[in-house]
Amino acid sequence: MAECTCEIVLAEKPAARARELWKHTTVRRHVHPTLRSLLGEMAAGRERCMYCGDNQGTDIDHFDPIDRDPMRAFDWTNHVLACSLCNSHLKKAVFPLDPCGKPLLIDPTAEDPTPHLRLVLAVGQYHPLTPRGRATIDLFDLNRGLLAKGRVHAYHVTKACVAQWATATAKGDHDDAAHWAEVVNEQPIADVVQAMLHQALDPAAEIVFDDDPQLLLHLREPGLRTALLLR
Repeated sequence: MAECTCEIVLAEKPAARARELWKHTTVRRHVHPTLRSLLGEMAAGRERCMYCGDNQGTDIDHFDPIDRDPMRAFDWTNHVLACSLCNSHLKKAVFPLDPCGKPLLIDPTAEDPTPHLRLVLAVGQYHPLTPRGRATIDLFDLNRGLLAKGRVHAYHVTKACVAQWATATAKGDHDDAAHWAEVVNEQPIADVVQAMLHQALDPAAEIVFDDDPQLLLHLREPGLRTALLLR
């Protein structure tokens, strides 16, 4: 990795050399599998895309594109596990900046998105809280119909699993409780679960969960929050 970066620094055309090295057979054979495995461990669910959370992460995306900063082509902190839709069709080499030149996109490997966007659980759509939230929603089309519908379904599945977890826990059946927590943790669109856990502690939580007050009580239980891998 360090050797590749040195070559890029010395190259007449750094971006072109960075792309060439990144696609080189030897690099793909030795670097990509290890990097993808590490990103897969970081990703929620079963190696889901870190941008949309719905599709399987098949690509390694450079968060800060190679053309903009070729020196970060082999920077471990600049890699994101992404699906082909988010990586190749939506983001591509786009990297919006604010007037001060700072990135507008939320880095899913390093930042908590909750200050920037809020998921409305009932409809499965994101509401931007900051310009960065707006830019991220727009670029990845996070409120497109299929994603919103999937989040609503994930919300109902999670509610059912949480009820099963609570029943098993009350009976002292820890194996069964662990099973239901695992079902939740491995489902796609893990941002729904995280939103539920975060919003359960909001001052307005009683309003958000007014249709299921028992669910709210469960979501506030430390045992469940630990089991559902709250980040």
